Formats: sequence, C-alpha cells, structure tokens
Amino acid sequence: MTRLVLASASPARLATLRSAGVDPIVQVAGVDEDAIVASLTGRAEPARIVLELAKAKAHAVVPVSQSPLLIACDSMLLIDGQVVGKPHSAEVARQRWRSMRGRSGVLLTGHWLVAGETEVGRTAQTRVEFADLTDAEVDAYVATGEPLHVAGGFTVDGLGGPYVTRIEGDFHNVVGISLPLVRELLAEVGIAWHELRTS
Repeated sequence: MTRLVLASASPARLATLRSAGVDPIVQVAGVDEDAIVASLTGRAEPARIVLELAKAKAHAVVPVSQSPLLIACDSMLLIDGQVVGKPHSAEVARQRWRSMRGRSGVLLTGHWLVAGETEVGRTAQTRVEFADLTDAEVDAYVATGEPLHVAGGFTVDGLGGPYVTRIEGDFHNVVGISLPLVRELLAEVGIAWHELRTS
C-alpha cells in the first residue's frame, strides 16, 4: 500500500485525514509564502493564489518525499475581495476580528496532488459567517494565541468554533483540507479513497 504524504505542518489537516481513516506521513519543507503572494497579487484571482501556494509546498517536498503520492494545501480567507492569511501578531488578529465580526467571508483552500509523474490541483471554497463578537470576546480569543497562526485568524474545530455561526459548503475545507475534493483528485489519477485507508 502506498502511503499518502501530507506536505503540511497543520495539526488540523492531519487530524482530519486520520479521522477519515488515512494516516499520512507528514513531511514539510519551507516556502516563501509572502514572496509567492506578492508575485501573484494583482495578477491572479484569489483561488489561483492559494492553488499556487499549495503547488509550491508540494514541489518543495517532492525531492525529499518518502512516497510517490503527496498532497499539499494552503488556505486563506477572502474578505471584501482581499485574501488574508495568518495574522501572526495579536494586533493584526484583533483588527481582523473587529472588522469581520457579524459578517461573512469565503475560506479558500488550494489542493495540489502529486502522484508520481502526474499532478492535479483544484481549489475548494466555503462561505463562513461570523458571530458579532464584543470587544471583550475578541480580546479573549486573541489572548489564547490560537488565531495568530491559522488562515483567516480563526478555527471552526477549535477555540474559534463558538464564533462561527454558519457554514455553507464543505466543513472540512474550513478546517484546511476538503476530503471530498481530495477524493476527486485521487480518482483523477486512478486511486480510490478507500485504498489509502489504514486498517
């Protein structure tokens, strides 16, 4: 059995795959995400930006991969036509939450699958509605540190769950990896999802 490599350090993506019966090998190689985004901003649609980031992550891992089958993902939140990634600082996270509370955005996740010499990729998108948080709630959530290092500055499967009031589309995509889309990509390269399930 060929094991899937997950080219991501995201514990949420790993947990999502494991909960679906797939136990991937985790391998991560760094890419300059800011440089990639800067090179594409203004020239590419948001859906292409996250797809190109996923592709770059996959290509960074392929040379050292322990398996010919690899998936990489990248997620960003689209608000008012602008893509936003990880806040990285408490101040940015606080400003972002104060601007998006009571509103909705679109969570975009680019998926890039490498299967030997074949590569396929697509982007999934899910609409997310946020609760109208008070300033105290924003400050308390940011103080946990969780929103600093996740796409869009929130989670739906963690401490941020109470602040997401509605999801239209694939829940798993908001976590960071769309299982239905991964299944479709695998089918495109002739692999059935159940072939990856571990006993």
